[in-house]
Amino acid sequence: MTGFKQHFGKGQIPGLGPRNSLLAVGVSKYSRSQVIAKRALYKRKPAGTVAAAPAAANKTVEVKGAKNGGSRVVAASKAPRFYAAEDVAVPKKNRKHAGTAKLRSTIVPGTVLILLAGRYRGKRVVFLKQLESGLLLVSGPFKVNGVPLKRVNQAYVIATSTKVDIDASKIDAQLNDAYFARTKAAKKVATEEAFFEGQKKKEPLAENKVALQKSTDKVILEAVNKVEHLRQYLSSKFSLTKGQAPHALQF
Repeated sequence: MTGFKQHFGKGQIPGLGPRNSLLAVGVSKYSRSQVIAKRALYKRKPAGTVAAAPAAANKTVEVKGAKNGGSRVVAASKAPRFYAAEDVAVPKKNRKHAGTAKLRSTIVPGTVLILLAGRYRGKRVVFLKQLESGLLLVSGPFKVNGVPLKRVNQAYVIATSTKVDIDASKIDAQLNDAYFARTKAAKKVATEEAFFEGQKKKEPLAENKVALQKSTDKVILEAVNKVEHLRQYLSSKFSLTKGQAPHALQF
């Protein structure tokens, strides 16, 4: 046994060593929750706790009538008459509350962003403001690169050092999360004519949304036209060539 210890070293004997060894000073191999799972500590009662007295299974009740014995022992809790045919799944309690995402320090009104996902990936857009949902309100503008007013998640954008000097007070207050909400279409009745119509016709954009897009783009273009080559920069599409590493680039 002595030679066995010398071969493996202190605390390394299989089945006899500690369950949680030290990788470095103050750094254990396993976390606290992993040790609890390995040692099955969740099955043991903490020291110093007093076990609660078990609830009485039966109780004695008085029975009226001289010939009924005076008392009777009955179950403390009456069993249900009916049982579910299948086990009912109990939903797990969720105590997490979704909050508004904190805006990155590199993103301020007027910052030029590069979209990384979606239909317009690779396009450069101008950030206008953060909505109540935490999403970013951006615009191409549409007249320059074809990107309309849309909401994007800041996790899918790259913030560049280029900024457009826009007046945030000129952005219409109607541009909020409710503006992008989809209206529920009326349920169509299945008819023979509707079946043979084929592809659905694309509905034109509402006039108020078209006017709001033009007024917002006008505010952005006034600032863009003051900077030389900024319009061409917004219209160009971002892409990587062979050998370029995104983390090594400065935007």
